[in-house]
Amino acid sequence: MAVRIDNRAEALPRLPLWAAIFVLLACATMLALSGWREWTSRSADLKTAEVDMANLARSLTQHAEDTVELADAILIGLASRLETNGTDPAAIARVQSFLDLRKPTLGRIRGLFVYDEAGRWLATTEKVPLAGLNNSDRAYFQHHRQSDDQRPHLGQPVKSRSGGQWIITVSRRLNHPDGTFAGVVLATIDAAYFSQFYSRFDLGPNGAVTLLSANGILLARSPDDGTYVGRDMSRTPLLKERTTRPFASIYYFKSPLDGVRRLSAYRFSERYPLLLLATEAQEDVLAPWRQGALIRTAIVLTLTAVIGAIGLYLVRQLFARQRLAAALAATEADFCLLAEESSDMVMRIGFDECILYASPSTTRVLGWDPEQLVGTPALAGVNQEDLPRVEQTVASLKRGDIEETKIIYRTRHREKTEIWIETALRATRTPVTGMVDGVVAISRDMTAHKDLEDKLAALAALDGLTGLANRRSFDERLEQEWARAAREGTPLSLLMIDIDHFKKYNDRYGHPAGDSCLRTVAGILAAHARRPADLAARYGGEELALLLPTADFEGCEQVGARLLEALRDAQIPHALNPPSELVMASMGGASAWPDPAASKGCISLVEAADRALYFAKEAGRDRLVMSGQVMRWPHTKRA
Repeated sequence: MAVRIDNRAEALPRLPLWAAIFVLLACATMLALSGWREWTSRSADLKTAEVDMANLARSLTQHAEDTVELADAILIGLASRLETNGTDPAAIARVQSFLDLRKPTLGRIRGLFVYDEAGRWLATTEKVPLAGLNNSDRAYFQHHRQSDDQRPHLGQPVKSRSGGQWIITVSRRLNHPDGTFAGVVLATIDAAYFSQFYSRFDLGPNGAVTLLSANGILLARSPDDGTYVGRDMSRTPLLKERTTRPFASIYYFKSPLDGVRRLSAYRFSERYPLLLLATEAQEDVLAPWRQGALIRTAIVLTLTAVIGAIGLYLVRQLFARQRLAAALAATEADFCLLAEESSDMVMRIGFDECILYASPSTTRVLGWDPEQLVGTPALAGVNQEDLPRVEQTVASLKRGDIEETKIIYRTRHREKTEIWIETALRATRTPVTGMVDGVVAISRDMTAHKDLEDKLAALAALDGLTGLANRRSFDERLEQEWARAAREGTPLSLLMIDIDHFKKYNDRYGHPAGDSCLRTVAGILAAHARRPADLAARYGGEELALLLPTADFEGCEQVGARLLEALRDAQIPHALNPPSELVMASMGGASAWPDPAASKGCISLVEAADRALYFAKEAGRDRLVMSGQVMRWPHTKRA
């Protein structure tokens, strides 16, 4: 029997295998190239940072050298003047005058000092008394006294005796004409000057610049927490290995000061015993690369996944159906991504007004987990007073009358009583028919904003000094109570109160005491506004008012009498208010039965009370005068 082998039939099953191998090789190549590129990019970023640090170290070393050289140049001129003219009192007086003139132009130099052979202060740019001051114990002074070296001496950082701050010293020896030790001239540089200068350079959140002496004493650092200057860093590897290292190079190390892994460039000065170390945190240097690498790696992985997906799904129909599903999923994913990353609460509400989706921010805004709200009525927690307005808005969206709107209302919170919510609503439509199928609601908590509005409204109605209602609030309330009394046929009374001789009180005791007095009287007035409708107000200056709705003539008079008695009981001294020598007040009261047809309205009540107040003052003050017939209306009572 002959068997026919169809090579083409055998080859067909191998196609998916070869396709799979090809896809795997392509993906592996992409990943390998991506990894190589990222490593190269990382190395390039580090190299760029190394160059930047080296350039910065070179520049800042030059700056430090120039600063020391500037100080030394001043010292050379000062020493020459002293060695030529001597140190007798007249010569020192001329030097002091020279220093006083030179101080405004010193710039980065903190101060200049002259000491005699015993360490006594002879002259300085600092405004301190020189008597009794002696610096013979300072290391730089002892150095010059023991050595006839004429070169400048860069000393260790010390605490200034004139200012108390850390200073770096540059000094020179003074000689008598016979060559013996005559004293020291000194220039000081604030360590903080270097720290502030270094802080101008952007080295990232953890970068630092450090200036040290060649023997390892820290002179200045930025940033500085106030404890770095003066530290001995001589035992660090960089200084211990100084003899085996070049005078300038790149240096990776873990900082002994803050434990941060650093990329740095150091440079030893060739002119002075100084070491400059400019550093960046290695993490800060690599942060941009790391962020970019994550994005690029994500893109590469995404492309690799796409290639893998294309290789795995060769069947055209299945691929087409999957592409459609992916498009729909992408739309949903975009919505979910935006909703879940948003700090606002996002909800998708169905046409039946039940919640279909709630974002994670629901927990923060309402106190409920999203899973607990899905399937529940969206308007269940809305305040009953706001519910009709919210329902009307939702109904308009469902009918298609409006596409989007914004509404503010109150709703329940799981842990709080109620909160204010601002919600932006937008209708959603089905892709096929275009009919409204629900609403997307984006909400945020406006409680704090509403509370602030209420507080501002309350502050706008109050007098800032006394805490009583202000004039504007009083006028508005008077009109309201007048209209209500006219409508209901009830009386309305008003007391106008003026503190007697208040200007004299201010003149005698001062305005702060006057303010305190006014607050005390206002407190007494507020205490007598006992009914909810009563209103105590500051009418202007030392003039106060008490509005008494529904109070008739007798009631107003009784309240005024109680007020006068309360003022006497307060016993507030007022030497210029005889005979009582206490703070008292004149009061005018008026009572009326408002008539809607009256032409002058509520102004007539104020005028009547004001006239009564005038008569109280004319009658000798410290009394209450009630207005007689305020106006010719029915039910008006006479005093």
